[in-house]
Amino acid sequence: MMRTIFYFFGQLLFLPHVVLFLFSSQKGIIIEDIYARKTKKEGALNHCYYLSLELLISRYFRTLFYFRTNGMVSKVLRVFYPKYPSFTIDIHTKIGGGLQLAHPYATILNAESIGQNVYVNHLVTLGEKEGKKPIIGNNVQLHAGCIIIGGVTIGDNAIIGAGAVVVKDVPKNSVAVGNPARILEASQS
Repeated sequence: MMRTIFYFFGQLLFLPHVVLFLFSSQKGIIIEDIYARKTKKEGALNHCYYLSLELLISRYFRTLFYFRTNGMVSKVLRVFYPKYPSFTIDIHTKIGGGLQLAHPYATILNAESIGQNVYVNHLVTLGEKEGKKPIIGNNVQLHAGCIIIGGVTIGDNAIIGAGAVVVKDVPKNSVAVGNPARILEASQS
């Protein structure tokens, strides 16, 4: 009962965010982000409810929301409802919808682009080298502590294992592990 009361009043605090969402040009992508890890519910009321709940309980999601709604109103809201300080998204990174954030503590996303439905765990670093940034495909899994540096391409459905250091392209449907990363398997799917 106390949790329900806390959530109710907590979600009310995020009404300005809901208004920002309703007028956002990124509304469709934000909806994909809301339901990245749960079954999608139809209807504007459901979207607003789950948005305010995610913003209340997940500062990681809040960081992604501010990235999606980057503007003056978003910057003002950040003062009162801060984003997570150790989760950084470079403003030039293009990110598809449905980004799945599994406690991305100490994570830096500085890529050319990140596809749809990408899973990101903690301590992940996507970084620039000599002015080139990684390109991450769709449905990619980036596990704890992996590092992807430079102008490499990670193919669709690839899995980058925990602690892997990737400095070369990873083909689609592959698993990359180790330092330096090596390919364990690649299917013909």
